[in-house]
Amino acid sequence: MVISNGHGEDLIALRILEALHRLAPQWRLKVMPLVGEGRCFQRSLDQGWLERIGPSARLPSGGFSNQSLRGLLADLLGGLPIITMKQWACLRQERRSATGILAVGDLLPLLMAWTCRRPFAFVGTPKSDYTWTSGPGSSFSDRYHALKGSEWDPWEWSLMRARQCRLVVMRDRLTARGLRRHRVNAVAPGNPMMDGLMESAPPIALERCRRILLLCGSRMPEALRNFRRLLTCLIHLPSPVPLAVMAALGSAPTESDLADTLQHLGFRRCPPPSSSLGADQCWVRGPLLLLLGSGRFERWASWAEVGVATAGTATEQLVGLGKPALSLPGPGPQFTRGFASRQSRLLGGAVQACASDSDLSQQLRSLLENHTKRQELGQRGRQRMGSSGGSEAIAHAVIRALAPGG
Repeated sequence: MVISNGHGEDLIALRILEALHRLAPQWRLKVMPLVGEGRCFQRSLDQGWLERIGPSARLPSGGFSNQSLRGLLADLLGGLPIITMKQWACLRQERRSATGILAVGDLLPLLMAWTCRRPFAFVGTPKSDYTWTSGPGSSFSDRYHALKGSEWDPWEWSLMRARQCRLVVMRDRLTARGLRRHRVNAVAPGNPMMDGLMESAPPIALERCRRILLLCGSRMPEALRNFRRLLTCLIHLPSPVPLAVMAALGSAPTESDLADTLQHLGFRRCPPPSSSLGADQCWVRGPLLLLLGSGRFERWASWAEVGVATAGTATEQLVGLGKPALSLPGPGPQFTRGFASRQSRLLGGAVQACASDSDLSQQLRSLLENHTKRQELGQRGRQRMGSSGGSEAIAHAVIRALAPGG
């Protein structure tokens, strides 16, 4: 039984579940997404090897109530306590038939797994000691984490040290080492976020273009606002050659959601110049070619030279491929200035938060003109995110830890 709490956590949980299914096809696997609708699991559910349990939880903050007091209040008024109690009751009922539980995320899934009183494993995805060991370290939170020697908190250490916790996995070795100083037997066998991502050369149709990946996130209506801001910056970007902007979309916003915005910005619809681009829609405005596509991230990320982003997991994956990015914080609830600053420090500056629209345009122009800087930042991103293969390594560890008699 797998518990995950967020869009990025769902993707990581899915990668591990797929590896578990390959390695132990006799296991009956169930998943409970604590936040959102868990759409990334749908294909596996349709194939019949994965079962979903528990109620859906569509929260006003999109699962980012920890980013602001306003987001927390909106979630509380939106029924968060009732949904959480229903999910907890479902877990208590399902635990009787569960050999083990895998919790993916932070404190909430960790706490839920612990309350089930069954053997469990924990994959801690959102926290990394790089966020406070990198950078100036002048904020209150930096000093607090430095005092503890870990971004994880004492109550979380206690849950990870519980007798029924058989495995603790962190996203990087630095964070695992910090937890081991507090008697938590944490390991870091690899980062599942980089699994399945392969680099490929851009098609001939894009070779003479400067190639930019646009990631606006998937939580509406914030994603729609961020799409407009990012694209407006790119419209005013001077370039001696054509610009190819590849907007890799998730479940939202859809192409139809963006049509009014694009027409208002002066874009016109056109047929894609080549089927090899894999775009669902193509729009142009002067020398700027905009490609829209859902489920195109893996292909387009490998073609991009740089990224402009207001996304979480996808941005980390992009810089993990060696492609630096620029971010543009907004009012949130997800992509706030605090979130962007934390993300930048986590990735060693491979993604840089910009102070304004004009700052993003200026930094993007400089980055496109400086190949050496792009390589330097890209290498930093690869180092922070690590190599692929983490899903299978974690699945092997989960099997050893949670198999009957293990």
